[in-house]
Amino acid sequence: MTTIDFYAILPLIILVAWASALLLLDLFFTRKIEGLTPILAALGLLITLVISALNPVAGSTAFNGMIEADGFSSYLQILFAGSGIVGIALAYGYLKRMGINRGEYYPLLLYSISGMILMAQAADLIVVFLALELLSIPLYILAGIARPNPASEEAALKYFLLGAFAGGFVVYGVALSFGATGTTSLSGIVAAVDSGLANMPLLLIGAGLILIGLGFKVALVPFHMWTPDVYHGAPTPLTAFMAVGAKAAGFAALLRIFLAALPVLAGNFVPVFWILSALTMFAGNLIAIVQDNIKRMLAYSSIAHAGYIMMAVVAFGQEFVSKDAVASSLFYLLAYAVTNFGAWSVVIALERAEGKGLQLEDYYGLGKKYPVLAAAMLVFMLSFIGVPPTIGFMGKFYLFRTVLEGGYTWLAVIGVLTSILSAYYYLRVVVNMYMREGDPEIAPDRLVQLVSIVGALAVVLLSVFATPLFRWASRAVLNIF
Repeated sequence: MTTIDFYAILPLIILVAWASALLLLDLFFTRKIEGLTPILAALGLLITLVISALNPVAGSTAFNGMIEADGFSSYLQILFAGSGIVGIALAYGYLKRMGINRGEYYPLLLYSISGMILMAQAADLIVVFLALELLSIPLYILAGIARPNPASEEAALKYFLLGAFAGGFVVYGVALSFGATGTTSLSGIVAAVDSGLANMPLLLIGAGLILIGLGFKVALVPFHMWTPDVYHGAPTPLTAFMAVGAKAAGFAALLRIFLAALPVLAGNFVPVFWILSALTMFAGNLIAIVQDNIKRMLAYSSIAHAGYIMMAVVAFGQEFVSKDAVASSLFYLLAYAVTNFGAWSVVIALERAEGKGLQLEDYYGLGKKYPVLAAAMLVFMLSFIGVPPTIGFMGKFYLFRTVLEGGYTWLAVIGVLTSILSAYYYLRVVVNMYMREGDPEIAPDRLVQLVSIVGALAVVLLSVFATPLFRWASRAVLNIF
């Protein structure tokens, strides 16, 4: 291992070692460190975030081209670590309140984030698959951690079975890509294509199978059917984390593979991406309208937002907009993360044992009884729709601009129309809070309420600083082109 190799995976080394140490400490000193485990887990993520931000070997390639330590991976590592810290804050009081405060929750969360970090750095298809399994297997376990709750056990089983099935597509796609080019390295695939040595029909099939596997991870239609059931049955803080982390990791692999290694296949895949994006936006928003359970509503909302991110990927075949396409995707992931965690924090505040407090009617009268919490939820709903002045509006602005610059006017029109469609179910929550009489109760969880308030302020304030944030995202993609 060279010095560059070591520093390239230093965040990964620290996080895996930290998670392993926490797991052993919890095993032998359960009672003594029970209250410290989440704090120590958050500290490990904070150290990882700082090291990722410093990144002493930025722009380097490690392990013979299998790992990329570039701005793209650093950006996503910061997003993953930050998401993990917020996820721990949301879970701290919730797990105790629901009687599922098990020490392995936090180490498993760190292991999953380790897989996400590796996914962002992967420059080889084999590493992509290893990272996919590393991030997924802990999530399968965590989805069922609320045992013996039948809904949680069902969520874990469905997620595991369908995830393993989707993983098979990725493996087969990697095998066919290797057969077509003689390598699994992304740079090697580019070289094989440029030299004319690649078997293009076989490579096309392999790339299609990889797309199916990653489409499952980011919940694109028609690979989305697991999402509402898993999101509904899993513990709510984990659902909030999965909606951000797993989706961002899936898009990290998808963007790096198709934009950096396979732009030559743009002519074949742009129509496919166009259809996937349009179907995902339309189906996610349409089905969300008829949901009465807020977890299922936000699950379909998550599906719809995957469709919005896919809008930028459609433009990957046009070189003059490719960098802006990736930058707008990264910016939107950040905007969605802030808004998503805020909305789920309000859901967690109202949720009670045995799944109570999750119906839309449970939000009746929230604006009158808890005005601060209701105002925060109002901000999050407006950000999801894309109403200014919110970070969600700026995210959609950059996405639509990229799509229009790429010449995909009709896709932008569909994006706008589905955003208008989404206003119906997002504003229904607002109507219930402010225009219906009720007597809701919230959990006395100060940390969750703090996340809600800080999240609402961040949604508004970050929209003011959208330009420097977008420049940061733009600088992050320079190394992959």
